[in-house]
Amino acid sequence: MIFSGFRSRVRKKRITRIYALYWFLLAYIVAALIFWFISLNKQNEEIITFKKEQLIQSAPDYNLQIEKLDKEDRRKRFQYIGEGTTFFVLIMVGAVIVFRLLRTQFRLARQQRDFMVAVTHELKTPIAVTKLNLETLQKRKLDESVRDRLIAATLAETDRLNALCSNMLLLNEPEKEKSVMTRENIQVSELLEECLNQQKLHFPQRVFRSEIQEGLVIYADRILIQLAINNLLNNAVKYSPKEAPVVARSFGEKGKVVIQVIDEGEGIRQEEAGKIFDKYFRGEGMQAKGTGLGLYVTQRIVHQNDGALTVKPNHPKGSVFTISFAVI
Repeated sequence: MIFSGFRSRVRKKRITRIYALYWFLLAYIVAALIFWFISLNKQNEEIITFKKEQLIQSAPDYNLQIEKLDKEDRRKRFQYIGEGTTFFVLIMVGAVIVFRLLRTQFRLARQQRDFMVAVTHELKTPIAVTKLNLETLQKRKLDESVRDRLIAATLAETDRLNALCSNMLLLNEPEKEKSVMTRENIQVSELLEECLNQQKLHFPQRVFRSEIQEGLVIYADRILIQLAINNLLNNAVKYSPKEAPVVARSFGEKGKVVIQVIDEGEGIRQEEAGKIFDKYFRGEGMQAKGTGLGLYVTQRIVHQNDGALTVKPNHPKGSVFTISFAVI
């Protein structure tokens, strides 16, 4: 933990130095541009003054020559102003682009680093639990009820590992990949009950409620939609109090089949509402462990199956995630 904190401080100092160097170079370039503009303008004034001094005042075209030199002076001034403005705009546009790219790279690097830490944690926990359960079964003679409970817990952990692997596989597929899907008619009530039963095995201490309308059918990939619903249920469990229920609903509405997962957590901050479906995104203050992939993968699954995924606040607190499909 101490070493991790030290590395974090070193990274922050390095990033601060890079930003400081960036702003120093930008300021130097702008200052150099202004310096050369002033120098060229001053040089032009000296050249025009020198040319005027070389003219013979008694010459019949003296005034005409002065007028030509004044015009040349103004033309040079406009030329320097135009070129200087153009270079300044190009420099600033380039600076903005470079700054955004730099910031994006730092953000992606941080997200990927956090992602690897989260994945490692998410993998180690079920592996450790599974190993402990199997060692207990191997070394001790247990009652049948205890043995069955350990086996059920082990299966739940393998389901958790399988879900994480599925999320990882979907993460690496092309955005519009549909060739791997096997669509079929799915009874929504059966699918929701199956998902809830899996969650009850994972989280036996939590309260799950269902409000399921019978007879609803969707045409989609069963395994992927099951993964999407489980992601939403798992998300609701993670980010809501232990005593708060998690509700799964299904109903028909205006030619659509609607599936909802409702929690009573802290809800989604307004400034983060547009980012929660981004890859690796995890909002500020999130204490629960996670990879930041669940909602991203869920949205991809729903879109690939020609559905829509939305989120809105739950009153008085929490969130309502809604998946909707056209009635077949």
